[in-house]
Amino acid sequence: MTRHLRAASMLFNQPLLITPEMLDLGVAWANQAMHLNIINIGAQAQGQEGAKLWHDDDDYSARMERAEEGRRQSIGRTGVEVIPVSGILVSRAAHLQMCEVMTSYEELRRQLRTAVADPMVERIVLDIDSPGGAAVGAFELAADIRAMAQQKPITGLVNFSAYSGGYLLASACSEVVVSQTSGIGSIGVIAKHLDRSKMLENAGVNVTTVFAGDHKNDLSPHEPLTEQSMKVLQDIVQESYQMFVGSVAEYRGLSVDQVIATQAGLFSGQTGINAGLADRLQSPQDAVDHLSRAVAESRAARGNNGLSVRARAAAIQSQL
Repeated sequence: MTRHLRAASMLFNQPLLITPEMLDLGVAWANQAMHLNIINIGAQAQGQEGAKLWHDDDDYSARMERAEEGRRQSIGRTGVEVIPVSGILVSRAAHLQMCEVMTSYEELRRQLRTAVADPMVERIVLDIDSPGGAAVGAFELAADIRAMAQQKPITGLVNFSAYSGGYLLASACSEVVVSQTSGIGSIGVIAKHLDRSKMLENAGVNVTTVFAGDHKNDLSPHEPLTEQSMKVLQDIVQESYQMFVGSVAEYRGLSVDQVIATQAGLFSGQTGINAGLADRLQSPQDAVDHLSRAVAESRAARGNNGLSVRARAAAIQSQL
């Protein structure tokens, strides 16, 4: 039941940077799960510790070591680190569930910092396929991405969707690359309130709440939404919306009015570029290959310059 309470607190009465369709799926699940008291026995924190629950320890560790070795070899060969940003975005790794693909802001920040500090990594790619997610923590991570992009170029690669919170992260990158059919946008904020008072009434349950502080019982699911609670929720949504459009405008070099004019619409391919939300049209694999070639050319130029300096030094030495 604790997991359901956490899920409910993440879904309801909170500003979300997510597409309405994905939110509706979450609401449908939460309503069914809480009504039927279904317990997801497979739901555990992701990451190495959570994943080990599903594998033999020795076999899993060996596989992880091989994967890490392969990753290091790839970075050494190409100079490009590709970091996946998949599924629903949540604030912390503790919110991850094995039953759904998710990415946590804190883990993504850790991976980015590691890549920026790694001298072998010359270009970073965020491989984004996300409908968005939690507003909590999203703006802080976007600001960190923009700051880290000043140290090393970070490409936001839309593969194949970067909506709402997913687009916020993409917009903070050095550049945004979309394919012909990739979708971006949904620059808006949404929130839902779940009123279970009729359901409880039909079940013969009467909830009496005693509270102190005028706003302590705002947005209660045990009663219809009051005018006060509606205003609170609207204010929360508007505050996040202003932060959202302001951030995108700053990161993309657009005016706030231009971002608001998108009206949280969805854009694909060239249409997104025309709206100023992306920089170039390229398939995901071609984009990564393009970056790898750029790094290879840069490495070759640095190597040639080094040889040229040594050659001039040798020539001068021979004349002495």
